[in-house]
Amino acid sequence: MAEVTLAGLRVIREVAATGSFTAAAAALGYTQSAISRQVAMMEAAAGTALFERHARGVRPSPAGALLVRHATTALAVVDTAEQELAGLRDRLAGRLSIGAFPAAAAVLVPRALAALQARHPGLVVTLEEGATPALLARLRGGRTEVVVIGVGDGLPGYDLTGLHQDVLTEDDLRVAVPAGHRLARGRPATVADLRDERWITGRGGRGEPQFGAWPTLGEPRIAHAVHSWTTRLGMVAAGLGIALLPGVAAASVPTGVEVIPVEDPAWHGRAAVVVTRPGRSAGATAMVAALREQATELRGAPAPG
Repeated sequence: MAEVTLAGLRVIREVAATGSFTAAAAALGYTQSAISRQVAMMEAAAGTALFERHARGVRPSPAGALLVRHATTALAVVDTAEQELAGLRDRLAGRLSIGAFPAAAAVLVPRALAALQARHPGLVVTLEEGATPALLARLRGGRTEVVVIGVGDGLPGYDLTGLHQDVLTEDDLRVAVPAGHRLARGRPATVADLRDERWITGRGGRGEPQFGAWPTLGEPRIAHAVHSWTTRLGMVAAGLGIALLPGVAAASVPTGVEVIPVEDPAWHGRAAVVVTRPGRSAGATAMVAALREQATELRGAPAPG
């Protein structure tokens, strides 16, 4: 088995997983001929056929199944070693604290944390969810280095004097409606469309911003007010009303909920912003970069600024 290679093991594992040389080539970024060569080399090393051809593709032979099982174990060890070596080479190490309002902590922040961990495994990050006033107090007090907050229409005018701001998303407000709702029609709603709807709104402590009804809607019908935005979405899914939702959290809605944009010339927008103190650390800078990158992917548009 001296001619067995890591590249060959990866190919064998992918072909077995996909059942196709073509699909394995697409997954690994190889040409189909390169996949065939790798399989041939591995079969020569093993001294037997590793795959059996059938009408819908290929499946591992008994020898192939055995080799795939060991390949999975071997490649996991190699991948772990590569991550640990990357950690030794990476100059970014230590601890970093980040805070975020709950809707941002649902999708955007976890994706950014995963990207950051992959690039800088020596950096240990802790996350705290909270209301914006509390997060800003922690930032100014030096207990948190990076916070993600919402700013704009319908929110308090937070004092951000002396703090650095990076805009992650703009015009970031949507409406969550039950699946099959009359507004779930594949086009934006208008404020007039929202006028007779029942709203599920937020409820929290004094001074904490909460999601109400659409900002420019006069005299909305409030059906329920609850603490957790996940509870609001659950109530929407049950058909009890509709609710506001930041666009950065749209990917987290449960089954039975659809997210729609609203056309409203009278509303000047709301943004998700990452805030840091001046002279931020290299770890905080890397966290901000990861947040901007993931925000760009979530909205499918070029990064602001």
